[in-house]
Amino acid sequence: MSRKFTPEERAVLWRGWRSGWTLTKIGQELNRQACSVYQVLRRDGGFAPRIRSRAAGVLQSAEREEISRGLAAGRSIREIARELSRAASTVNREIARNGGRHSYRASDADTRAWQRARRPQKCLLARRPRLRQWVTQHLRRDWSPRQIAIGLQRSFPHDPSMRISHETIYRSLFVQARNVLKEELVRHLRRGRFMRRPNAHGHRTRAPVIVDGVSIHQRPAEADDRAVPGHWEGDLLMGGTGSQIATLVERRSRYVMLVKLASKDSATVTKALAAKIRTLPAELRRSLTWDRGSEMVAHKEFSVATDLKVYFCDPHSPWQRGSNENTNGLLRQYFPKGADLSHVTQPELNRVARLLNERPRETLKWLTPLEALRATVASTG
Repeated sequence: MSRKFTPEERAVLWRGWRSGWTLTKIGQELNRQACSVYQVLRRDGGFAPRIRSRAAGVLQSAEREEISRGLAAGRSIREIARELSRAASTVNREIARNGGRHSYRASDADTRAWQRARRPQKCLLARRPRLRQWVTQHLRRDWSPRQIAIGLQRSFPHDPSMRISHETIYRSLFVQARNVLKEELVRHLRRGRFMRRPNAHGHRTRAPVIVDGVSIHQRPAEADDRAVPGHWEGDLLMGGTGSQIATLVERRSRYVMLVKLASKDSATVTKALAAKIRTLPAELRRSLTWDRGSEMVAHKEFSVATDLKVYFCDPHSPWQRGSNENTNGLLRQYFPKGADLSHVTQPELNRVARLLNERPRETLKWLTPLEALRATVASTG
């Protein structure tokens, strides 16, 4: 049986976790197995437990030692209280609840004080059923805790009882000892994790294969500053067994469209994308930014078919399609890495896109992409 972590080891563990260390690195620092580190983190949902502390006004350990010595020396309660600058009634209650003058022991009294102070209050969601119901309903709609917290402010602007922070929602999900939100709701989080992670990992990009592609540096300024709608970013979301879907994100509103693909060859991809693009009104067809993958080799034919100019990112520069990269990360909630996407139907893709388009976004000042798109199209029209 492995030995317990000491308070000092736990402090190192949580400090390393907050700094983004891997389980292996934390284990090496403590000379422990990574699985042992994981068990500690998992038990607390990735949240460092709060360190208990006493309020400044209550009796401290040193004061109890003085009371014990005063009683042993035969001093009166008033004398002891005067030396401690405490009320005599406070000292009297302390002695009475811990065995009286002849049985009082400072260490035992201090231990009992800590035990009496353990009055765990029910968490916010446990105390407010209406708030819990609203949070649960929107988690099932795949809203993130941050979106829920802001959504409550917008939906109940004059009701302070309908308020909760996103961190409290995460704690209620990951720290199952709270027993307030069902564990199955964790599956509705976009990353599907069972504890908070302090760090993120990057994405890989493919080698450049595009010939005669127009650089992103020649893209119109209105696309760069998101001044007008109609400028899109696109990519393939890869699945297992050679499957994939195409993702399109409108830069100004972050509106998402998903396209089913039978394969990733250029003819198939550009034909499917062209069919989707042609369903848009003219004011929403201005440009498309893509990476340098082979699926867009036929970009010239695509531009002719859609009257949409294609611009290509620099090699190994996924941040130049930041909106699309972020969206692909959100989509992994529905289509995990390695999942076979060949059986996903277009209606299912439309359903997922609708869920994303109806989620409020911080970057849109908590409008949904659908609301933002409608507002910008109306203003430009």
